[in-house]
Order: sequence, then C-alpha cells, then structure tokens
Amino acid sequence: MDQRVQKQQNTKNNTQKSYSLLIKLISVAIPLVVAILFRVRVDYELPIFLPPIYATINAGTAIFLIIALVAVKSGKIKLHERLMKLCIVLSLIFLVMYIAYHMTSDPTEYGREGGIKVLYFFILISHILLSIALIPLVLISYVRAIQKEFANHKKIAKITFPIWLYVTITGVIVYLMISPFYA
Repeated sequence: MDQRVQKQQNTKNNTQKSYSLLIKLISVAIPLVVAILFRVRVDYELPIFLPPIYATINAGTAIFLIIALVAVKSGKIKLHERLMKLCIVLSLIFLVMYIAYHMTSDPTEYGREGGIKVLYFFILISHILLSIALIPLVLISYVRAIQKEFANHKKIAKITFPIWLYVTITGVIVYLMISPFYA
C-alpha cells in the first residue's frame, strides 16, 4: 500500500474513533444531565404551558420521520437528509422544553386506576428506556450518513427508525393520557 493510501486510511480510522468517543460521551451525558436536572427545582413560572407544545413537536417529528423514509425510498436523498436534520433539531428542541418544564413544575400523578394505569406506565417506561437507547442510534446513523457510509447507515437506520418513531408516537400518547391530570 502506498503512503498516500495509508495516510487516508489512518485519517479515516482516527475520524471514526473520534466520532465513536463523541457518540459514547453524548449518549451517557444526556441521560445523566436530564436525571440530574430532574432533581433541580427552579422557582420560575414559565410564560407558557409546555407539555402540549412538546407533544406537538413529537407528533411533527413522527410525521417528518415517515416523510423522510418515503423520500429516501423514492430516491429523494437531499429531501431525506434535510428532513432527518429537521427531526434531530426538533428532538433537541423537545428535550430542552421537556427539561425546562420539569425543572419548573411539580410532577403530575397519573390519576386513573386499574388496567389503564398499568398500560400508561408500560407506555411511559418503554418510552423512556427507548428514548435513552435512541441517542446513540441516531448519532451513529447520522455519522454514517455524513461519512457517506450508506450501506452501514442503512443497516443502523433500519433499527433506529422504528425506535425513533415509537418514541415520538408514545410521547404523544403519554401526553394525551396524563393531560387530564395537569393542575
């Protein structure tokens, strides 16, 4: 192998290692920071009630994920790319609003009993656990796309997409189920 090819391969390996480390750090940091911030209470009344807004953001993200899938399957790669970036931005906006709400508001208890309560907690817990698992999946999918590793991107995206869609849809369902109990 000539030196130029070897240098390119070394650069690619170093870049992949850097991305891998960054993905691991972000994937651990976000849930930890969210957990820590959930214990912080700020005595501030937000000027607007955030849960219906971030539920709407979740719904919009779900719709854009589906449109992005249709776009890529139709060969509209640039549209797919733009929609996926939009979904990432919307997810970040959701996260900021979600944290802001929970730092400034008391928790809301689910007020129903029986099977519906079990269903609510099943949806909520699966939503939370999968949202944590989703972080590295989205990041790996994104990195593989920007590195133009489309075969590997497609493999991870087949796992990422249904989980992301589930998380966004169950976010809306959780909101709809808890909303009658907001004070």
